[in-house]
Amino acid sequence: MTRRRWIADEVSGDRAALVGAHADHLVRVLRARIGESFDIATGQALRRGRITSVNADRVEFDLGEVISAAPLAKITLVLAIFKFDRLEWAIEKCTELGVSRIVPVISRRTDAHLAAASMKRVERWRPIARQAAEQSRRAAPPEIAAPIKLSDALNLPEALRVVLAESEEQTLLRDVLQAHATAGGIALAVGPEGGWAEDELQLFQQAGWISASLGNTILRAETAAIAAIAVAASTLFSF
Repeated sequence: MTRRRWIADEVSGDRAALVGAHADHLVRVLRARIGESFDIATGQALRRGRITSVNADRVEFDLGEVISAAPLAKITLVLAIFKFDRLEWAIEKCTELGVSRIVPVISRRTDAHLAAASMKRVERWRPIARQAAEQSRRAAPPEIAAPIKLSDALNLPEALRVVLAESEEQTLLRDVLQAHATAGGIALAVGPEGGWAEDELQLFQQAGWISASLGNTILRAETAAIAAIAVAASTLFSF
C-alpha cells in the first residue's frame, strides 16, 4: 500500500512536525497513531517519517532514510485572475499535474473587485496548492506568487515563454514545446474570461513571448490552464 505523503510545517535535524489544521486532519480524519510511518517532505529532501507524538494540533515525527522523489518539470503558469471558485479549481488541478510556480496577474479583463480581493485571497490559494501537492505525492507545493500587474510578469526569466491566445490559428502549444525543448524552464500565460485584450497580446509579443493555441475550440480559462499544464508536462517528460 502506498504511504501518504505530508509536507512538514516544522523541521529540525531528524525531527519534523505537522501543526494546526494540518495535524488535526491527520489525527481526526486519518486516525494517526504513534509508530505509524508516512513520507515526509522537508523542503530539502523526502524522508521516511515515524510518528512519535500525537496531539490534536501537533503531530511529531522521527525522520529516517531519504526516499527518491520524481523530478518535476520547470513550468511557470502566468494565470490571469478570474472568478475565484474556478481559479482555485485550476490551482488545485495544475498542482496535481506538476506546475512548479503560479503567478496570478491582474489583466485588463480582470474584474476590479476580484483584483482588489486577490491580495488577501492568495493566503487561501497556498494551502489549496499544498493540499493538492500532498494528495498527488509531490515533494513540495508550487510557489504561489503574490498577484501582480501583467506588465510586471512580461520579463520572467524562463528560457521559453508562451502566451495562449484565442486569435492564434496556426501554431499549437505542443508544436512550440517540441521545437524549443529546453532545460531552462518554460512559462505559460493563460488569460481571463474573454481572453487577453489585443493590446496585451501586443505587449507579450514585444517582450518576446511566442503565441500559441490549444486547438480549435474555445476553452474556459480554468480548462485552458489545466490543458496547457498537461500538454507541457507530458511534452517535457517525453524528451
